Order: sequence, then structure tokens, then C-alpha cells
Amino acid sequence: MATKASSAHPVVAAQGLTKVFKDFWMRSRVRAVDALDLEVHPHEVFGLLGPNGSGKSTTIKMILGLLHKSSGRLAVFGKPTSDVAIKRRIGVLPEESYLYPFLNARETLDYYAKLFQLDHRVRTKRIDELLDMVGLSAVQHRQIREYSKGMQRRIGLAQALINDPEFLILDEPTTGLDPIGTRQVKDLIIELGRRGKTILLSSHQLSDVEDVVDRLAILYGGKKRAEGSVDELLEARDRMTIETDALDDDLVSEIDQLIVRRTGHAIRRVARPRQRLDELFVGIVEQAQAERLVTHGAAAGGATAAFLRGDGDDAVETGEALIESLVRQSEPAPSVRGRDETSPPAAAAEPAQDRSIIEDLVSGEEPPAAPQPAAAPAPAGGGDVEVSGDVDLGMIGSLLGDTDDGDGDDSGNDKGRKA
Repeated sequence: MATKASSAHPVVAAQGLTKVFKDFWMRSRVRAVDALDLEVHPHEVFGLLGPNGSGKSTTIKMILGLLHKSSGRLAVFGKPTSDVAIKRRIGVLPEESYLYPFLNARETLDYYAKLFQLDHRVRTKRIDELLDMVGLSAVQHRQIREYSKGMQRRIGLAQALINDPEFLILDEPTTGLDPIGTRQVKDLIIELGRRGKTILLSSHQLSDVEDVVDRLAILYGGKKRAEGSVDELLEARDRMTIETDALDDDLVSEIDQLIVRRTGHAIRRVARPRQRLDELFVGIVEQAQAERLVTHGAAAGGATAAFLRGDGDDAVETGEALIESLVRQSEPAPSVRGRDETSPPAAAAEPAQDRSIIEDLVSGEEPPAAPQPAAAPAPAGGGDVEVSGDVDLGMIGSLLGDTDDGDGDDSGNDKGRKA
């Protein structure tokens, strides 16, 4: 990956950063970080590598303000690490996911979202998107204590992204993940880097780091041993690889003779390119998923959450979406049986009027006569008279038990007809 242009104001700036752990009598025991000079520029993916005990986790903890430096200078977003305001702009996936075991996945994400004071609508939307992204939607109501190590890393990654951070710190993000989850995390890091987020990645999986970082630093014994872009550090300048379609042995021999004549060196090795093991594994799993074979545990995961891709705004609706919602609200309700399809919608006061009529019927009082349009003809015959276009009093009477079935007392109905 190409190195992105550095900024005059790095996200992380360390000069002579040193951390010495002391014993009870304040004697120096371990120099975990020794005079480290380091810069992480905005909008880049920076890799922090080194064997166990090289000072990676100690450096990360000092960046987060969890440990105080012994000496040197350290700033994050141009401010000291003790500044609480910068914490809102940071997302962290620690080496060990410290989660509440009695909460389920959804409750866990909701808890951390509330710490960032996100409103209910934003929380719900982000939680749904993140659970789908990390493949835990189907098991979101299981308690964290029932999750495997890989599933806990997935929910930990979702927790680190819940606040849509500007600066994301990932300490061994692929630990415990299967190759599918590892590929997903790598793709997510690449996409977040393209979106402009700053990412600090610490991992023992060198191949994973190689595929995603812009620059990297290698630590050993608390000291920086090498730093630069992937191409600068890994390019072999004394060799060259030529890739072409398959050649027969005679043509390879002729090429070898030509190289010997021109350079005095023979071809070192002729081999067919091999597929990477993770590519083979992912291909087999994707084929099994296409055949809808049953599996258990975490799913492969969906697309990157929309709010991380920058496809939408959680706070306000876009102009087009707002107009569309207003148009939907202004559309007339579908017509009901007994109403003229061409007539305009009933006024808002009609439901209240209908309710008062029903209450009068239940209480035994005669409902007031409904106003009739001036041009409407008087009803003819002895049929039931509709009080309004929406209320059928004959139907209401049948519900109240006042029906005329020919066997009961219909004197009331006769009086109504005579009147």
C-alpha cells in the first residue's frame, strides 16, 4: 500500500518515550519502553510489531492514558493523554476483551453506546448494523459467557466501533478468529483506512499486518529497530520476479541461456505460483455457504456497517429522505367499505363524533341527529338510516343485541317504522 501524506499535526507523537516499571522499593526492574520516537499520521494504518515483551502493549496503554510515562513526551491529537475530551474520539480493542459475562451481545453494545451518550435511535441502528457486520445477529441474545474466544473478539470489535471513532487502536484483533473472521477484519481495516480513519494495529500475525498497513515500526526490547512503508522494508533489491503464463521446458531453457549470456547468472528457480492457504480455506467455506450447509456459532458476517462506510448520517435525515417521509405522511388513507372512492378523506373530527355516537348507544340515550348535506335527498323506505358515511347504526344495533330476527320482541323497531 502506498504511504499516505503525513500531516503537520500527527495523531500520535512520541519523543524519547520511556516507561520503567519499579518494584516496591522503587528500584528499576523492567525498562519496557526505551526512548521511543514514534509518529502516527492522520488517515493512515500504522502497524506496531514486535515479539512478546517488546513494549507494544505498554506503548498502547500509555497512548490511552492507562499508564503514566516515566520520561519523554507523548501527545494524542496534539493534547496530553490525560485530557478526557480526546477519549470520545478513540475506539479500542484490547488484547483481552474485558466484557460483562452476564450481558448478551445487544446489551453489551447498548451499554457502551450509552457511555458515549448516543440517543436511542442511533444506538439501535448502529447495534443492528454492527451485529450483522460481525456475524452475531443470530446469537445476539446469548450471554457473553456462552461465547467462544472468537465470538468474544467479534463483539469486542463491534464495541470498539460503536462510537464511530476517528482513531482506532486494535491490539491483536485477529486472536481467536477463524480465517473467515480474519479476512473480514482485514477487509474492514482496509475500508476504514480508505474512509480516512487513523488506525494503530498491533499484531503477531505478520501476514495480516503486511496486507493492510501503510507504515510499520518493529520494536525489540522496548527500542525501535526499523520503521518505514511496507514496500521500503520488504522489497528485495537483489532479485526480480517475472510472472507469465505457463511455458514449456524448451522455452524456459532458451530464456535461461539468454539470461546467462547477458548477465552471467542462471535462473535461480522456476515454479508455478501457489494459492495461499487462507484463500483456499475461504473459497471452500464460501462454497459450503452457497450450498446452505448447516453450521453453528458465529456467521461469516455481513457488509461493513453503513455508518462506518459514511453512507448515511445517524443524527439527521438527508434532504431527499425527509421529503419522501413527508410525502408518505401526507398521502390519504386507503378507502374503507361504504365510502365513496371519489370522496375526500373524512375530517379529523369525524372519529371523535363516531365515538360519541357509540357511547350514547351503549348508555341507552338517543344519539343526536347527524348534520346532512343540503343537497342530499331524504332516505326513502323503511330501511335503517345511516347517521354518517362511516357508521352503520344497523350494524351497531346488531352488536348490542337489538337485532330483529323475527322471533323476539320487535316492538321497538315497529315503533321506529311507524314514527
